[in-house]
Amino acid sequence: METKVPYAVLFEDNPDKGTDLRARHMPAHLAFLEKNAAKITAAGPLLSSLGQPQGGLWLVEAESEEEVEALVKEDPFWPTGLRLSVRVVTWKQVFADGQRLI
Repeated sequence: METKVPYAVLFEDNPDKGTDLRARHMPAHLAFLEKNAAKITAAGPLLSSLGQPQGGLWLVEAESEEEVEALVKEDPFWPTGLRLSVRVVTWKQVFADGQRLI
């Protein structure tokens, strides 16, 4: 059995896709996040200084980067073209709740 690894997934939104597209697919996207809550431990939009969505961030615990990439492609936002780019990186948490973890 492999050990789960923490990943950060950074999404950049496609500026050519409007807010209507996001709003239309948001219920399915949120249901997807709820369904995968055991792996996607946190998620939310990245916003401009004016509060406009620019992308998103997920914190994921998975056994491999391939598993994370498969989750990304299962997200209802994926086939819409809303995402311009996706970056999956391993995340090492060293600070939480006001304390060092290392």
